[in-house]
Amino acid sequence: MQLSPAAAGTVVLSLLVLCCVTEAHNITRILAEFPEFSTFSHYLTATHLADDINNRQTITVCAVDNAGMADLLSKHLSIYSIKNVLSFHVLLDYFGAKKLHQITNGTALAATMYQATGSAPGSAGFVNITDLKGGKVGFGAQENGGKVDATFVKSLKEIPYNISVIQVSNILPSPVAEAPTPAPSQINITAVMSAHGCKVFAETLLTSAAEKTLRTISMVD
Repeated sequence: MQLSPAAAGTVVLSLLVLCCVTEAHNITRILAEFPEFSTFSHYLTATHLADDINNRQTITVCAVDNAGMADLLSKHLSIYSIKNVLSFHVLLDYFGAKKLHQITNGTALAATMYQATGSAPGSAGFVNITDLKGGKVGFGAQENGGKVDATFVKSLKEIPYNISVIQVSNILPSPVAEAPTPAPSQINITAVMSAHGCKVFAETLLTSAAEKTLRTISMVD
């Protein structure tokens, strides 16, 4: 059967979309291959960082094993502070093992997902990466003056220039990221709509079950 040009174009487009979906990375699926990172993976999901990571096209995840996560959890931080700490371990650039050992001038400054949230003051959301002597690579919070707080252990998964998942020796300490973080405030959606000229529609919502649904959605982080 011969397809018309339009139909053939549709088929090609569908195949391209399928290929893009197939090639998209999934951080929890990657970490599922490594049981020693199950706690790290769990909290990426619990804080919704996993979705943010999956939606990025160029990213490096500095994973910490279960022992390292136990040290973090022993601090009894809120889930919101844990999210800040873990987002500090997600670099907004690609750093595979090879690139880490070939850093220009031996040092690089990388922005993190924590910096991208806008919650990090000043340079608190940046990480210094240093190519140390003896083949080691160190990581340190820029706010700590670039002091090496953790080292590169090994590469877990690399999809060149898309995602690199590496293991670092321990959690990168960041007093700012660990600071108490308030829960997201509830948003009165109907009030916002009224303020933007949709008063009639907002009042209609208030008298229907839809308003309760919207209120529930607004409480979800």
